[in-house]
Amino acid sequence: MSDKNYEFKNSQEEFWANEFGNNYIERNSSNELLASNIVFFSKIFSQQQVKIESVFELGCNIGMNLIALNKIFPNLNINGIDINKNAIDILKNTNTKFNLKCCSINDLQVKENFDLVLTKGVLIHLNPQDLNNTYEKIYRLSKNYILLCEYYNPSPCSIPYRGNDDKLFKRDFAGEILNKFPDLKLVNYGFVYHKEIFAQDDITWFLIKKN
Repeated sequence: MSDKNYEFKNSQEEFWANEFGNNYIERNSSNELLASNIVFFSKIFSQQQVKIESVFELGCNIGMNLIALNKIFPNLNINGIDINKNAIDILKNTNTKFNLKCCSINDLQVKENFDLVLTKGVLIHLNPQDLNNTYEKIYRLSKNYILLCEYYNPSPCSIPYRGNDDKLFKRDFAGEILNKFPDLKLVNYGFVYHKEIFAQDDITWFLIKKN
């Protein structure tokens, strides 16, 4: 975080704001990933003929998802946050029209809402105690669609992540937010295998409509 006096809410926030989060940037900044993301999002939105004019991503890192979406929707109003200051600075320097902020999801305060609210490989890294509050923020920020792209498991579990415990959690994130807000409707879902030509990291995606 940019503020050295910031008090992290939990070990997961500190983990991603500091050295591990910095190393993550280097592992996830390839042209191959960008190409895969363009194919990934194109398939999701073309299947349902979804058109969006604005997006807000929670945990945008250096923008590999937002940049891909901007390729698909060139006039998109793009917004995002990330807890890692280095990642936000990189994205700001290369995409000056994006509206970006360095902050945690716990501290997020935004009055506007957006056509699409996106998470991709983010909910899996949050402290499980923060999920209820995060679901509420996702719901409030969205005026049309929610897209959750995460690791799925029918019941909550924690698995080791690059030698670290309690830093990666699997569960039915989509099912939980659908149960919490009855006016949300599941539009479509799918799985992308890590050995596909345009691979993703074995993630399951859920496109949800807000009625």
